[in-house]
Amino acid sequence: MAKIIYIATSLDGFIARKDGNIDWLTDLPNPDNSDYGFSSFIDGIDGIIMGRNTFETVVSFNQWPYTKPVFVLSNKLKTVPEAYREKATIVMGDIGDIVESLRMEGIERIYVDGGKTIQSFLKRNLIDELIITRVPILLGSGIPLFAEMDFETKLKLVDSEILSGNLVKSTYIRI
Repeated sequence: MAKIIYIATSLDGFIARKDGNIDWLTDLPNPDNSDYGFSSFIDGIDGIIMGRNTFETVVSFNQWPYTKPVFVLSNKLKTVPEAYREKATIVMGDIGDIVESLRMEGIERIYVDGGKTIQSFLKRNLIDELIITRVPILLGSGIPLFAEMDFETKLKLVDSEILSGNLVKSTYIRI
């Protein structure tokens, strides 16, 4: 089973402002109306696992952006809003057990999203690939992609591209 991160960060490594706001990301100039390869990426995965905070952010968008099943990792959220019950399922418990359960359901390639969720997967050595797009802004503070860790993860850069002359999307695999 492949577990993949696909995320954007500020140059100083933040995925959102301290209050969770991602206006700096949604307000990016995009003259070509590009999704920067996101649709192609989603076509290649079987499901998405995200944390509660990320789910609540996604629910606030005008449109549900996913066509694949979404699994919300939460010990606090007991149900999803009625409008999303066919689109999202709450999962709780040990991350390793959840991953194995999803694999048994035929989900072989999973997109892992959300700061705390990503950090939990990294801590358990459960990430195989990271696709990180760096946005040319310094936020100065916010929610970091990588918190202080007491472990090391070795990666290999396998691809890097400039998007719209402004963003840098890099793909790493765990070695």
